[in-house]
Amino acid sequence: MLQPPVEPMLAQAAESLPGPGAFAGGAAFEQKFDGHRALLFTPSATGGRVVLQTRRGSQVQDRFPDLVAAAGVLPGGLVLDGELLVWDAEAGRLSFEGLQRRAAARARSAPGLAARWPAYFVAFDVLQLDGAELLTLPYRERRRRLEVLFAARALAAPWTLCPMTTDPATAREWLETWTEVPGLEGVVVKGMNQPYRPSARGWTKIRRRDTTEGIIGAVTGTLTRPQLLVLGRQDPAGRLHAVGRTVPLRPDAARTVGEQLLPADRGHPWEGVRFAAAWGSRDVLDVVLVRPELVAEVSADRSIDRGGVFRHPLRFARLRLDVTAEDVPQFGTGHSAAGG
Repeated sequence: MLQPPVEPMLAQAAESLPGPGAFAGGAAFEQKFDGHRALLFTPSATGGRVVLQTRRGSQVQDRFPDLVAAAGVLPGGLVLDGELLVWDAEAGRLSFEGLQRRAAARARSAPGLAARWPAYFVAFDVLQLDGAELLTLPYRERRRRLEVLFAARALAAPWTLCPMTTDPATAREWLETWTEVPGLEGVVVKGMNQPYRPSARGWTKIRRRDTTEGIIGAVTGTLTRPQLLVLGRQDPAGRLHAVGRTVPLRPDAARTVGEQLLPADRGHPWEGVRFAAAWGSRDVLDVVLVRPELVAEVSADRSIDRGGVFRHPLRFARLRLDVTAEDVPQFGTGHSAAGG
């Protein structure tokens, strides 16, 4: 029998849906949710407890007492792979911020947070059923058994079966249209004949990317050869808030941007501000503040905090010398584009 921790199978990023023949035996397309990866273990017939394991192997079931209580409807000796999500009833949407609060909570505060942000488990794979490991079975068979489990047990919230299709046109519609819904960020592609290989990057993930703009408020590197850009947006009062950073610039893009950058004047709104090297990281960027006048057009995926901060690095496309900082969407407006 499988015992925690189990390393989950992983996906590698791609820019577009793979073409026909990319997977021997055909491909399955699943909706990719913006949550926390988790494996759920139910007790075996001989005892034990419900375990909720993170991607990195930590056990967090004490932070999700609502899911532990709901696991009573599941059979013993079951291991599910899926995504943890939480619902913000007040906002009427999925909340990544609420999920983070719950994932970081202590056991004594978990029930109160569960009442405010109830958790859901979106299952997309079954690794063990009735105590029997299923890792070597092809995806098509594991998916069939997962669907039978949901139907036979009439499973409902907080248990959700991840939507799946084998039709590329439907997958393209999900990627282009359904990702307008907060909490759905793309598509994961899996081979129908693939076994489950822990820690292997055998799947493919495609995140939707949209074009948007930000004000260049700081750079790493130098003014003449910037390495990456730190972008901001103004709130209604005119205060500049950091919303994200780009991946490292290509040499030609660095030269183009460097020709336009000007050193910051005294009183720059980000004086004394420290910027994380990555979302959620404690490492700090060594930045040079610049005059916040240049506008950059970037592409961004759908992972955005409620406050309007992009969680993944942005990709620089070009300078927008035809618009001003005042034309950039205000802080908190996500993917809205500037005029012009």
